[in-house]
Amino acid sequence: MKIIVQKFGGTSVSTDERRMKVVDKVKKAISNGYNPVVVVSAMGRKGEPYATDTLLSLIDSKFKQDNKLAVDLLMCCGELISSVVMASALQSKGIEAVPLTGGQAGIITDNKFNDASLKDFNDTRILDILGEGKVPVITGFQGITEDGYFTTLGRGGSDTSAAILGVGLDANEIEIYTDVDGIMTADPRIVEEASLINVLSYDEVFQLADQGAKVIHPNAVEIAKVGNIPIVIKNTMNDCDGTIINSVGDKKNKRLVTSITSHSDRVQVCIKLEDNKGNDRYQDILEIIAENKISLDLINIFPTEQIFTISVSAKDKVINIFNELNINAIIKEDLSTIALVGAGMKGIPGVMAKIYKALYDNKVEVLQTADSHMTIWCLIKTDDLSEAINALHRAFKLC
Repeated sequence: MKIIVQKFGGTSVSTDERRMKVVDKVKKAISNGYNPVVVVSAMGRKGEPYATDTLLSLIDSKFKQDNKLAVDLLMCCGELISSVVMASALQSKGIEAVPLTGGQAGIITDNKFNDASLKDFNDTRILDILGEGKVPVITGFQGITEDGYFTTLGRGGSDTSAAILGVGLDANEIEIYTDVDGIMTADPRIVEEASLINVLSYDEVFQLADQGAKVIHPNAVEIAKVGNIPIVIKNTMNDCDGTIINSVGDKKNKRLVTSITSHSDRVQVCIKLEDNKGNDRYQDILEIIAENKISLDLINIFPTEQIFTISVSAKDKVINIFNELNINAIIKEDLSTIALVGAGMKGIPGVMAKIYKALYDNKVEVLQTADSHMTIWCLIKTDDLSEAINALHRAFKLC
């Protein structure tokens, strides 16, 4: 049996017209000899009646904090509505469809409500439905505990659902449909000349997704990589070939840098030894921050200072810790991190030099850097973000 998992985001199922586009994609898969398994997100975005954020606005923040089990039940409602409405749309065009919750589809999770992880997957019901020539339409973003409670898989959970199903069913392919043509060389809202990338490796896409690109959730990429199931990012509204994600990437056209993405709302923290002489807690500060569950990025440790970045949402918490420990620190705000990703840069000298020159020539100050075997990060002022990304896009000829 040739199985294809087709995941459709909230904008793809938000109107009758768009749902008919979804029907066309499912019909095309069937005509190509596949047995489609459809995964849907909640309809629309915040402000629209069935969107997840709209549903969450119905309850107060204290209830959300104290009743995560109940919150998961509420958050599952949007996808439940989507699955039934989408099944109805398919049925209206002669395609027999069966709406299913994540739990009914066999996704069994732990009981970490609001951010559950997969424990087990049972493919029996889906294979039975496919065997009857019907299309299962499954609620993304959710599963069920072993004792029967609804859970959600965290933000981006519908992508995760699609990956779980793709690997669990040993699908030929996972298609992620969204409102863009695929993964681009940069955000087209920033770089007008940004172009579509035809093929990427799992590792490249994981880095891009983890560093701010919002086309696919990094958890989904990680799961698909383990099962070696190809993912294709496509646009619901057209027939563009999209971006293929697999284990090898683009062997024929391996660039130094494949794509550029960014994170805004970053804060740089610099703690100098000379400003904290005699304070025994200076050496423990990273451990203390970790104990308070604050995530750090771009960590540089030197004999005379410690420098790292945090999200702006963590700033007040970090400052309170410093005040309690009498730690003196220099804090810079309104910063952004640019990430340049590419499997081709591994072991190639001069990439950082080329980045620095492109930014220097365009009067962009680099405040901090870090690198791995396929990613280089630069911290800059947010006011310089557009200029910096365009300069780097030109320097690496990503058009």
